[in-house]
Amino acid sequence: MKTQRRVSAAAVALLLGGAGIAMGATPAQADVIDVQYKCKTPIGDKEAVSPIDIKGVKEGSGYKLTMSFQKGVSSSPIELGKGAMTPSAEIVLGGAETGSVAVSGPANAEPIPANTPIKISDLSGTYTPKKSGKVTFTAGVLTIKAMGTTTTCTPGNSPKPSLELDVTAGGGTTPPTSPPPTSAPPTSPPPTSAPPTSPPPTSPSPTPSSSGGGQTDFPGQTVDVSFDCGAYMPNGPLKGKVTINAKKSGGSFALTVTTAKGVMNSPADLPAGALKPSMDIKLGGADSGTVKVAGPGNAEPVKAGSPVSLSDMTGTYKPGKTGKTTLTPDKLTIDVVMAPGATPIVVPCTASGSSVSLTLDTTAQEGGSGTSGTSGTSGSTSGGLAQTGAEDSGIKALGLVAGTVILLGAAVFTFTPWRRLRGQR
Repeated sequence: MKTQRRVSAAAVALLLGGAGIAMGATPAQADVIDVQYKCKTPIGDKEAVSPIDIKGVKEGSGYKLTMSFQKGVSSSPIELGKGAMTPSAEIVLGGAETGSVAVSGPANAEPIPANTPIKISDLSGTYTPKKSGKVTFTAGVLTIKAMGTTTTCTPGNSPKPSLELDVTAGGGTTPPTSPPPTSAPPTSPPPTSAPPTSPPPTSPSPTPSSSGGGQTDFPGQTVDVSFDCGAYMPNGPLKGKVTINAKKSGGSFALTVTTAKGVMNSPADLPAGALKPSMDIKLGGADSGTVKVAGPGNAEPVKAGSPVSLSDMTGTYKPGKTGKTTLTPDKLTIDVVMAPGATPIVVPCTASGSSVSLTLDTTAQEGGSGTSGTSGTSGSTSGGLAQTGAEDSGIKALGLVAGTVILLGAAVFTFTPWRRLRGQR
């Protein structure tokens, strides 16, 4: 029976050859090789391990090389839009030939939902032999561009070749040699990067401000607010301080909303206009609805390690009811743009535990807020934050969001110490 099976197999091979099917043109299979990358990211040096293989298919006088990442090696905390991530790499030649082959892949064709594995697309390029002999192909430098950031990863564990071909210069070829020994893909724990936290601040009780008589400026109290930014802040709500100030103009009020400035250092270089805040101010007491205020993006680039703050947010409140109206900080939104022309990442943060920052004596105006919902118009101002006495703490969303977005450029791998990974195998 065994002899019969061997004869049958030989007959099949002979028939395929006689039919003109080029058996040598099938992909040169390679085993998965563990590559330990040392990455230079915008937020510092990181390490990552990814299982990779390289295949070669004869095409004309050369070979089409395909570098594949065998699994999604990390999950993004936020949705990555279509075209947000573009990979490329080098494949290092060895043996009979030296040098490298550039391979690249397309940007992600579809959005990647939050908390789902990020799969790097296959990278491909063409290799044309210049010398004859056995040539090895090994994973080299990997480059990831995501949302205006660039992460460069260099193999640090001297990985074995993923593929070996016996080639002939000028287009000749012999069948590929056996692939290197197999290597089981490692498992990686989830990313360990966590945003910084700040201690819970205390909140003073606001004092009502009268808007009657000839007074035009109405300073508000600095109040504590907890902001829940969902997946952008996986370690829980962040603590901030907000102040609402008003200046009377006719029957309306020009609002200026400030947050504590210089609350943390930027985790990376931020371009001008990278962080643009807006906020809903909730009306209470005599009036109801919300007032939208907004601020400009940072006017100047911010260097890594330098203090960074949200700009002042401004808007106009036109009262819809007469009486004492309270103004309380509510929903915060930050638009993050890490490169000119890039699609903004919109980060919504729900406010909780917020107190009244300002109380005004209001007189109903035609077309005012009433109970219709949103009141007034938003605007923008330039310059730093007003001196509110709240510099000791504040909204850290700007730094956390910036760190999250920048991390996406490097988060295509699960960063974990190599020694820890070896201990789990």
